Amino acid sequence: NTDRSPASHRLQTGPRTLQANGYETAFIGKWHMGVDDTPRPGFDHWVGFSGQGTYFDPVLNINGERVKRQGYTTDLLTEDLLKRPRTQPLCIWLPHKAVHPELQQLADGSISDPNGGEFAPAQRHKALFVGAAVARRPNAGKAPSGKPALERKIGNLPPLGPATGTDDETIRNRARMLKSVDEGVGKIRAALESTGQLDNTVFVFTSDEGYFFGEHGLSLERRLAYEESIRVPLIIRYPKRVRGGSHVDAMALGIDLAPTLLEWAGTKPAVAMDGRSLTPLLEKRKTPWRRSFLIEYSSDRTMQRMLNMGYFAVRTKRWKYIQYTELEGSDELYDLRSDPYEMKNLIAEQSSRGILGSLREDLQRLKQ
Repeated sequence: NTDRSPASHRLQTGPRTLQANGYETAFIGKWHMGVDDTPRPGFDHWVGFSGQGTYFDPVLNINGERVKRQGYTTDLLTEDLLKRPRTQPLCIWLPHKAVHPELQQLADGSISDPNGGEFAPAQRHKALFVGAAVARRPNAGKAPSGKPALERKIGNLPPLGPATGTDDETIRNRARMLKSVDEGVGKIRAALESTGQLDNTVFVFTSDEGYFFGEHGLSLERRLAYEESIRVPLIIRYPKRVRGGSHVDAMALGIDLAPTLLEWAGTKPAVAMDGRSLTPLLEKRKTPWRRSFLIEYSSDRTMQRMLNMGYFAVRTKRWKYIQYTELEGSDELYDLRSDPYEMKNLIAEQSSRGILGSLREDLQRLKQ
């Protein structure tokens, strides 16, 4: 949506705060707040591309100048990062295009995929995982039941079920694309180690959303509130603050990263932030922590099956309540303790009225 571009030129981001406090900052990769590829404030070095970008031979906006580069986009972005000189404290943000379809936004606002939904790995990885088995969750390959929002008849789309889920080769191609990302991570780690900066560097690996592997018959519809979509990896390496191999079982959100990194850099946010520093959790200190969080989505025209599926949802350690804003009688309630794969909607169960009322109150609080 192009109306997000002007706002993203004004946001008071974490990198802007770091830049104002002596850090050199760089952005390399997919911005995608709108389709505008031009540099944003807060970055001394900018390498971006328009919208979703392309798998091969991308046009990169390098500090305001568009340059056509030859090669696999994942490799090119990593190579640019490795070229950066390190003369002062440094913050680099590298959001890869991988793994993502090669979508293009047309003039009428609709979305086109020139590759027909295909995921394209680098040439050197095309033979990886040939014939490898693909792990599936128990809710994969099953038609949704008790989910009115997913069971609707929408245009000429087939009903969700085993035939609409993600096929094995598509999943293998996603894994092949990730292999290039993995190799890039290794190169970055090696460069930090060779310069003696590895243990003095905060290394964060995360993502923006998960993919469905056929759960509930879903495939590319990754904007739903189910666990496969909302749970993402968060790996932090920083020996000064995080004990190697430790695991934190708390509800951490993407909005917590900026407060955490700013604290470790010895500075404070320039504006109020919704997130909280993860430091006490990572240092295994007892601290009051969030007991629930908000998930929300506004309906758009990107995917036909997602039409009119805007929602607000609240998730606690045990429960998840999904409130659809455009579809009456379609809300969902799951007990994640007894039903971790969200296969039984409890919204109409008499025994669930008490917890449903509590979750609705909590959702209203979170929305405010």
